[in-house]
Amino acid sequence: MTRTDVIIVGAGPAGLMLAAELRLAGVRPLVLERKPQRRDIPKAGGLGGQILELLRYRGLLERFEAACTGPVPPPRFPFGGVHLDFTQLADPPLHALPLPQQQLEQLLDDRAGELDVEIRRGHEVTGISQDDTAVTVDVLGPDGPYQVVARYLVGCDGARSRVRDWAAIPFPGVTYPEVNRLAQVTLPAEVTVLGNGDLDVPGFGTISAGFTRTDHGLFGIGSSPGSRAVSLYTIEDESTEYDDDVPMTVPELQDSIHRVLGARLAVAEATRLSRFTFKAYQAERYRDGRILLAGDAAHLFPATGVALNAGMLDAVNLAWKLAADLHGRAPAGLLDTYHGERHLAGARTMLHTRAQVALRRGHDAAAEALREVFTELLADEQPLRRMGALVAGTDIRYPMPGAEPHPLAGTFAPDLTLHTDQGVTSVAELLHAARPVLLDLAGRPELRQVARQWRDRVDIRTAKTDERPADALLIRPDGHVAWAAGLDESADSATPPLREALSAWFGTPSTEEQT
Repeated sequence: MTRTDVIIVGAGPAGLMLAAELRLAGVRPLVLERKPQRRDIPKAGGLGGQILELLRYRGLLERFEAACTGPVPPPRFPFGGVHLDFTQLADPPLHALPLPQQQLEQLLDDRAGELDVEIRRGHEVTGISQDDTAVTVDVLGPDGPYQVVARYLVGCDGARSRVRDWAAIPFPGVTYPEVNRLAQVTLPAEVTVLGNGDLDVPGFGTISAGFTRTDHGLFGIGSSPGSRAVSLYTIEDESTEYDDDVPMTVPELQDSIHRVLGARLAVAEATRLSRFTFKAYQAERYRDGRILLAGDAAHLFPATGVALNAGMLDAVNLAWKLAADLHGRAPAGLLDTYHGERHLAGARTMLHTRAQVALRRGHDAAAEALREVFTELLADEQPLRRMGALVAGTDIRYPMPGAEPHPLAGTFAPDLTLHTDQGVTSVAELLHAARPVLLDLAGRPELRQVARQWRDRVDIRTAKTDERPADALLIRPDGHVAWAAGLDESADSATPPLREALSAWFGTPSTEEQT
């Protein structure tokens, strides 16, 4: 029998991110993955949204950018058969990296190795039981069965999560009767890529760039001027059940294009081929006693480009709270805020992905009118920015305790440039170690004095910044603001809610206040 702090079931992006965050918080997890090797079947083709900012706040974004398989594409993203086009904005609210999931998992695996995370591949969980103090897991490994006992278990084992089933957590939702095929290919010389991105196909004619809707489905093209590499996309209604472990082939893609468009499109080489169905499911609860869910085990969304962002952010939100509990410092109810916050975020993501279903699946005149009106709205900057923040997940504001919290409370902390006695730094650099920070931006010693009672678990920093948004910020390890002091707010008004926020998020003070 093996004992560990936390068992993570599943070595996908959410599980690996959770393992690394737990190690930063001083917890030793054990990752159990039933597959003996990482999957080489293409799934997600990139990473985007709020998780990119979080990776930058951990000092990892440059590493991920260096591993990109191609140039970063223009900021133009599909949304239910139309596009969110940010190319005219100097500061787009939504960004993405062309990073296939295989490379992403390799980067996260390397990071876990640097942090001395134990990952057991080829070890299948066959049973789970829990009581008030621990979770016991039955495992079948290459050398036979054994048991592992831990204080907590997190199911990061995907859409067909057995952990979720064992915990009897309801997973209501709907599967849409459509199959999506996505490919990145190089076209042969006889197919001409025109300057506007259209394709001239011999024997067929011109295929317009962007989306083409037919009576049989939806076809999409994404290309760059002067390049023979293009992205191809089809959606068609099918009742066929596909095995996720059986890869898509070029002939399957070509057959789908022919059914949808009526064209036979030659392909010289394929660098990515993936097939997926759209599902809208969300677990009723992300926690059952000592068992928790994250990633696809907790939610499935009926649109591309959002699952990795949501799942990895689940992991970051959960890790520091689990660590606080394991270290005996968690205030009452802290771990329950994981469900409260991330279920809220999941519901927000479900909202816009279901809206994409409505935009995408309609074929009559009313649906065309809806898409036309939606496209007109997106021509204006304010609604375009609002939609970008919604898809990126940057518009999430977690509920915070207190009667009238500061407008920044619950939001992701802005990355301010900070001037200190030691030089120039930033909020992002302060969070590389994944520790909470009280950031004094206005020389408020009385606020720092309150925080010193938590100085064993909260870093206290003083800095100046141009156009400060608040006099002080209390920032959680996941980058969200737990409390903020208003500009020139009096000590009598600011110190009691600061003390309440420190207690609510980081537990009972462990040191006496110094005079």
